[in-house]
Amino acid sequence: MPQARSFLNLSIVDHPGLIDLHIDPEGNVASAPLAGAIPTDCRGAYVSAGWADLHVHVWHGGTDISVRPEAAGMACGVTAMADAGSAGEASFHGLREYVIERRPETIKAFINIGSIGLVACNRIPELLDHRFIDVDRTLAAIESNRDLICGVKVRASGVIVGSWGVEPLKIGRYVADVANLPLMVHIGEAPPTLEDVFALLRPGDVVTHCFNGKASGSVIATPRLFEMATELAKRGVLMDVGHGAASYDFGVAERAIAGGLRPFSISTDVHLHSVDGPVFDLATTASKLMVAGLSFSETIAAITTGPRGFLGLPQLDLKPDARADFTIFSIDETDLEVRDSAGNARILKRMIQPQWSLVGPHCLKTPLSRQRTWTH
Repeated sequence: MPQARSFLNLSIVDHPGLIDLHIDPEGNVASAPLAGAIPTDCRGAYVSAGWADLHVHVWHGGTDISVRPEAAGMACGVTAMADAGSAGEASFHGLREYVIERRPETIKAFINIGSIGLVACNRIPELLDHRFIDVDRTLAAIESNRDLICGVKVRASGVIVGSWGVEPLKIGRYVADVANLPLMVHIGEAPPTLEDVFALLRPGDVVTHCFNGKASGSVIATPRLFEMATELAKRGVLMDVGHGAASYDFGVAERAIAGGLRPFSISTDVHLHSVDGPVFDLATTASKLMVAGLSFSETIAAITTGPRGFLGLPQLDLKPDARADFTIFSIDETDLEVRDSAGNARILKRMIQPQWSLVGPHCLKTPLSRQRTWTH
């Protein structure tokens, strides 16, 4: 049976003063310390709603790039995440049974419009031609997993779709509309062009890899493209970072943020080729966005308020009897050199560092962060 815990002297993000947070053995907020509670002095730390990562790959064993979910979850301060298209209709049942249902974190998923998903990611692209999409089976998988599927994922870049261009995205648009779900679209190398992609997006859809540095897939490639991206964001299309091994560029992020295009969500796109650098974890990724120009408050909102709202999860709730779903973290001074997906370096002066993750009765002290150094 879990033991009651008391976390003392915490600050709430954007709220003055200190609070004490008491969690009973069932994982609910208590109004006062309970007998035998384990006390933890968190002086200098903050508490937020549990961090949410809107783009991970955790179908370990079902794809050749996915990490185990524990490499992206509570040990990294993350209490909720969305697998971004690792599974298509052919294997979604396995992602559900062997990953989602076995973890304390909240895990939802975007279903890949390609039936095979990312089983052999990029070695066997999931969108080579019409044979790789089965609309009826995809819709059936969505209906069978309505509680978990949060959208339809389409990787709309040239290395995936080849000469098929924008057609897979059009099919994804149709499936998402029939299922009444948003699209998450991966942008990268053309074809299709960003103009073709942007023309198919609607409020509530997600553009992931929004700050990639690819010449034919960057939102700052031309003034017209940046204007289009900014207008889409104003209309409610959600810009998601999706750092990954190849999709975050400091220069693009700095120029876009300075120009007024801010991300709705900061996500990692963590997988086997990014977890040991350049991504590492959500805390490192979020810290990179602060050095690129986001304020502390904007950064925390982009790993809590934005993605939690998208996933239908409650925001910070400290009222008695509320279910625990919190991340306790500090902001540490540092001179750490970090790199983007192209190897460009910046020096962090402030690092976000998770200390505790709480989901219901599950409470985990986050281990010392993995070494955040990387040679491109």
